Amino acid sequence: MKHLFIINPAAGRYNHAGELRPEIEKVMENRGEQYEIVLTDYPMHAADIVRQNALKGAPLRVYICGGDGTLNEAVNGAAGFSNVALTNFPCGSGNDFIRIFGKDAPRFSNFAELVDGDVRQVDLLESDGRYCVNICSVGFDARVCSGVPKLKRLPLISGKGAYNLSVFINLFLGMHHKYKLSIDGKRYDGRFTMIVACNGRFYGGGFNPVPEALPDDGLIDFLLVGPVNLLTVARVVKKFREGRHTLLPEYTSWVRGKRAEIKCDRESAVNLDGEIVLKERLSFSVSKHKLNFIVPKGALWTAPDISCMVQA
Repeated sequence: MKHLFIINPAAGRYNHAGELRPEIEKVMENRGEQYEIVLTDYPMHAADIVRQNALKGAPLRVYICGGDGTLNEAVNGAAGFSNVALTNFPCGSGNDFIRIFGKDAPRFSNFAELVDGDVRQVDLLESDGRYCVNICSVGFDARVCSGVPKLKRLPLISGKGAYNLSVFINLFLGMHHKYKLSIDGKRYDGRFTMIVACNGRFYGGGFNPVPEALPDDGLIDFLLVGPVNLLTVARVVKKFREGRHTLLPEYTSWVRGKRAEIKCDRESAVNLDGEIVLKERLSFSVSKHKLNFIVPKGALWTAPDISCMVQA
């Protein structure tokens, strides 16, 4: 058994490597097991590190010290390898996937709990060869995120300021586009503000579009958000953030399925666990591969939140 600790020094607000290394060494020093600490230094490096170690064939436990983006990279390195189990020590800006564990989520910030943790299998989403474990989407939310990096380079613009500015710009560029959409062969063509594919429940720093989603049920929870305008956007976004999509029947449709095929009316930003790519055609499907995910002993993702089913 090898324990592999992958630290993304660019995750979060500062480089955590200096403080995490002694914590890891303290936890591992008396265990008599092989371990290695590696820092990433280029995009998708975590995927390369995991894949190279997985190919050796020995049991491997991987601890991703970073955010959802670094976790996604590692997931793409681990997909298809039954000898690999991985987890997330959260030190990124979002850390959204582990929010599904509710009161147990803070336990992921303890290396000892993770090293001694249990392994649970979760589903993987696949989008044209890219694997995801949490939430994917196309539409307004992805377009907003795609604009943030360029806006952050403007003088006197902070990260939050760049996000708010991107929201403002995209509100006036048009919130909904035409899509040709099929889910398990059934057509849902039309104009949509967003199409969200959920394996997990949280993204974007706490948005909870489908609180009923389960990461091990073999299904994707699709939330289709219809045309929204400037007069209704504040109300819709509030309910969308809170997971109260059932209170918006005139704007949202909730569909469960195994595969979606999407044709955009133009090249569009696509969110894959927080990573942005540009596509005109795309698909989301349940992968044949499962992910071995390490959790603190006894930790469970919380039961689906059915409060959204009750009229406020």
